[in-house]
Amino acid sequence: MKEENRFYQNLKPFLSCKDFTVSGETYEVKLNKEYDFLVTTPIPFNLERYYESENYISHTDSKKSFIDKVYQIVKKRALHNKLKLINSFQIDEKSILDIGAGTGNFLKVCSENNWKIFGTEPSQKARNFAQEKNIILEENISFYEEKKFDVITMWHVLEHVRNLSEYIKQLKSLLKENGRLIIAVPNFKSYDAKHYKQFWAAFDVPRHLFHFSQESIQKLFSEVNLDVEKTLPMKYDAYYVSLLSEKYKTGKSNPMKSFWIGFQSNLKAKQTSEYSSLIYVIKNK
Repeated sequence: MKEENRFYQNLKPFLSCKDFTVSGETYEVKLNKEYDFLVTTPIPFNLERYYESENYISHTDSKKSFIDKVYQIVKKRALHNKLKLINSFQIDEKSILDIGAGTGNFLKVCSENNWKIFGTEPSQKARNFAQEKNIILEENISFYEEKKFDVITMWHVLEHVRNLSEYIKQLKSLLKENGRLIIAVPNFKSYDAKHYKQFWAAFDVPRHLFHFSQESIQKLFSEVNLDVEKTLPMKYDAYYVSLLSEKYKTGKSNPMKSFWIGFQSNLKAKQTSEYSSLIYVIKNK
């Protein structure tokens, strides 16, 4: 943990954010200028209980509310884009490890397209949903410590990782030579983040422990000799995150306003490259 403490040194105040999903508690989000990322403080001792909610949609396949339905529509389109990305790599064996696989939808699509699938998910509830789709997930990556993969994916997972430095080293050890690590994370420098400020849904405190910029991803992974090969936008995220953020800010859904903010965010990102969420394709040397 001593190495991790460097991320919590000389922090600058940035925002106070509320947990809108589970507890209603307030947390400080502070800036680490050296790494150009934000950290959530304090980290709750019993962090696991902050995932125990029907509102935490990535651990369910819920289609109850309007926002749930939008999420499922976006997820279906995103699955197509994710598959297209991994299929673009020139790989013979096609082994893939999906970390934080949720209810297993991405791995199911991969399996249907001739990938050898492996996955992890800490939530027992989500693993049960995955098992109903014949997707078997392990609880954590230590199960695979003797194995190496062509591709490792983390779709909105890295922001949840507590021991960041150690975890990144583990990721490198699991990659084959010239293997790809795909990291998707929210971008706190996007227009929608700046517009909604403390109401921005992708802060999602205290579950999101780190909040990354492009600079921070470059620096963190270069420290273990992993290169960011390219950066890609997740344009649908701007709309979904704005939909949630608008509800947090005003107490009610406003699809038209949310769509407008999401549209503006994507439009401005054409010039700045600061999309609401970004995918980093990272190559092992």
